[in-house]
Amino acid sequence: MSVDATTVRRIAHLARIAVSEDEVAPLQGELNAILAFVEQLGAVDVTGVEPMTSVTPMAMKKRADVVTDGAKADAIVANAPETEDHYFLVPKVVE
Repeated sequence: MSVDATTVRRIAHLARIAVSEDEVAPLQGELNAILAFVEQLGAVDVTGVEPMTSVTPMAMKKRADVVTDGAKADAIVANAPETEDHYFLVPKVVE
């Protein structure tokens, strides 16, 4: 499969990307190179290879889903110019 200039413009339009006429030809070459690589991957023999559900071969350890305060309130407001009871103090902006 190859991409022509009209297809590059259509892809750019669908992706909401502004592409000038000078950029169409280089993008056409890049897209054709990507598609050629994908075609190469399609030629790989994967007979007997189990489908993967994750890139990690082991089960991930999961933490308990517990609601906490984070225990980081002091660290979060440490650089604030003014605080009170772990809250940022800011000037009133709405009257």
